[in-house]
Amino acid sequence: MTQFPQSYWTDSVNFKKFPALSENLEVDVAVVGGGITGITTAYLLIKEGLKVALIDAGSILNGTTGHTTAKITAQHGIIYDEIISHFGEEIARLYFQANNEALQFIRNIVKEKEIDCDFTDEDAYIYTNDSQSINKLINESNAYEKIGINGDLIESIPLDIPIKSALVMKNQAQFHPLKYLKVLVNEITENGGLIFEDTTAVDVDYSEKTLVKMRNGHHIACDYVAVCSHYPFYDGLGFYPTRMYSERSYLMAVKTKNPFPGGMYISAEDPKRSLRDTVINGEKILLVGGENHKTGQGISTIRHYEALRDFAQQTFGIETMLYRWSAQDLTTLDKIPYVGRITNEKENVLVATGYRKWGMTNSTAAAQIIRDIIVGKENPFIDVYTPSRFKADPSVKNFIKTNIDVAKHLIEGKLEYPLRTADELNHDEGSVVNVNGRRAGAYKDEKGQLYIVDTTCTHLGCELEWNSGDRTWDCPCHGSRFSIIGEVVEGPAEQPLKRIETK
Repeated sequence: MTQFPQSYWTDSVNFKKFPALSENLEVDVAVVGGGITGITTAYLLIKEGLKVALIDAGSILNGTTGHTTAKITAQHGIIYDEIISHFGEEIARLYFQANNEALQFIRNIVKEKEIDCDFTDEDAYIYTNDSQSINKLINESNAYEKIGINGDLIESIPLDIPIKSALVMKNQAQFHPLKYLKVLVNEITENGGLIFEDTTAVDVDYSEKTLVKMRNGHHIACDYVAVCSHYPFYDGLGFYPTRMYSERSYLMAVKTKNPFPGGMYISAEDPKRSLRDTVINGEKILLVGGENHKTGQGISTIRHYEALRDFAQQTFGIETMLYRWSAQDLTTLDKIPYVGRITNEKENVLVATGYRKWGMTNSTAAAQIIRDIIVGKENPFIDVYTPSRFKADPSVKNFIKTNIDVAKHLIEGKLEYPLRTADELNHDEGSVVNVNGRRAGAYKDEKGQLYIVDTTCTHLGCELEWNSGDRTWDCPCHGSRFSIIGEVVEGPAEQPLKRIETK
């Protein structure tokens, strides 16, 4: 499949380049991570009168935030019945309230600052054409009623596709996330906030004052650290790699032959299908997403793009394919994000992670929780999201399942003995190969240039797999990703892969 530009969001908004940190610095709060969580956190703390520095290992808003579906909704799949069964109605009600208030926060900011970010109010639908999923929707509808969600179980939706049932959550929204966040970035810098790009945080030191240490040798001294780096760069003995798993999902922007009726849709059954529209150059464009799977596992990743293309073709007819991109998301043991103190012992290091594909509202709620912890405000959602929680059901089962899966792929990768050699690759093909009796990863570009790397992940030593859809090396254990030349694309790995030179 032909290569496409990166995501529409990142391709359509230009941000000025911020410098790397080039000296030691002292601030009230160091925010690590330049996605929606980090930027919203920095924005809120600046408004509280604190001195804030925000850093990112690459460019701000170029990671998961720049590759989202950008639905702003508290409808996070079939989740509320599950939360009630594990935690009770009050926790489910608070989880909905946190995300609904986050939606209202974004809506108010857009209105107050008159941000042109394609914001529209939309109803959100979970639909099914699978008889086995109908009971799940009925139970979810009952959960809506118990906790006071404005929604209904219905038999038809505006889409012209066959369904047996659907559940609507009314008055949700969608937008262009980077157009929205660009205004917050400007507010941060205009009010004295500092932003540094190409600045990789590697550790937190408590020798005297709390120091965030950088790979380039510099540090930021601070009272609080907010770890908003998608996958926490610092673990603090919270054992986050054992308490989350990573999944990839895929998205395409296509100009369709048949019109899209509006609204936001996601299927109840797998493989997931997510649908909504946006406006590109004055024309309505369909965004079709789904096909989630654990990072580094499953079929050839290009097949997921092809499946979405075929679905769009069959459902609406494709006139032009404009963009394709993928995103990576982290899921916690109980599906509620970890937001708050990274451990009970390290009260001035805060973390926000594990949004399970629903980052627009969860990240905004996380930023408000972090702000309130730092400034000492009461927040009713702190206990819901606290990383120190542990509910035996389902956490024990999912902890065992997640870590058995890690061990399985660790062992299988070490035992694999590839038969192919790098010379056997076609142009624009990557594969695990045999180099001098060792497992290695090779990619041959369209001009025939070979790039060969050691496939041992620099995080915890799992063996990487080739991602044909995005042309990266992905870790099936904890989700690290590397470029064809071994550079870190996505953590938790911090060090690049070793390059292998051949004659």
